[in-house]
Amino acid sequence: MKRIGHIFNSENRIGCNFVMKSSSAPSGRTHRFPTQYHTCGDLLRRHLISTLTTFFLLAFLFILPATNTAAQELKCEVAVNADKVPGSNKQVFTTMQKAISEFVNHTRWSDMHYQSSEKIECNMLITIDEMSDEKTFKANLQIQARRPVYNSSYYSSLLNFKDPNFNFEYIEHQTIDYIEGQTNDELVSLLAYYCYMIIGMDCDSYSDVGGTPSFRKMETVVNLEQSKGLVGWKAFDDLRNRYAYSNNLNDENLKNFRHASYLYHRLGLDQMASSTDKGCAKVLEALREIKKSYDIKSSCVAITSFMETKRDELINIFSHATDNQKKEAYDLLVSIEPSQSDKYETILKKN
Repeated sequence: MKRIGHIFNSENRIGCNFVMKSSSAPSGRTHRFPTQYHTCGDLLRRHLISTLTTFFLLAFLFILPATNTAAQELKCEVAVNADKVPGSNKQVFTTMQKAISEFVNHTRWSDMHYQSSEKIECNMLITIDEMSDEKTFKANLQIQARRPVYNSSYYSSLLNFKDPNFNFEYIEHQTIDYIEGQTNDELVSLLAYYCYMIIGMDCDSYSDVGGTPSFRKMETVVNLEQSKGLVGWKAFDDLRNRYAYSNNLNDENLKNFRHASYLYHRLGLDQMASSTDKGCAKVLEALREIKKSYDIKSSCVAITSFMETKRDELINIFSHATDNQKKEAYDLLVSIEPSQSDKYETILKKN
């Protein structure tokens, strides 16, 4: 079985991970042997050649599919900025950056099979604000992710979020390992949390609420970390912290927001190349769904983050829409982000 990457046929997609049986299997080389063998040596040579041929054929059949499907989900650029930390020895940060990059990119975060070309493109910028001793770091994380838009060279941002409390311990050259469903080191839990978030958002954009499995794992990480009492994981401590974001994405009352991602990306942006009007109509429908969730919980960080990420893109989309679509889009956007009304007025002014 292998995953077929980003073929936009909803009938073949099951959740985010749709599969198709391979129609053919690789074949091995054929060997011709004489019809008669006159010596025991001939028989032994025939048996040896046949055995080796069978062995290599089986190895080819079983190892090659594993190679094709073993690619991890993320193609993540990791950067660690330690300009604020005094001192001339920055080697620990170079080692840290490499270790985090290898961990994020080489870990399997789901049961889905990705080809190398299907990996989700994302960035993690970790800015070290303070190094209180050789292993304790206070930092912030800027995380971004994007997905391609069908039949175009355009990429749409899925996430652009800053976590101001990305605090952890790290000893140079330590092994970074993740055990799912168990308490892990703070750095490991932080990275796992955001990897699950990225994958869940990507899946939601291709399949209606297809990111649920990843968001459930994200929630598990939060639940395990809460017992430590560390900043960023506490319930109701901050409306924009990790607990709040995870809670929003797993809240059944806010499922309209999750549904909106599928409408916006798969049924909206991905249709723009064939029909701008139909694409705009679906993006407008997505805004209606977001407004329903906003009316339930206006302090929802998931909605706030989505709007911050998509604001410029939304202005560009509806600047080329029909007059009726422009007016409705403007009203919806201002009702969700009243502080940005001046920016959204651009929609009404453009032809």
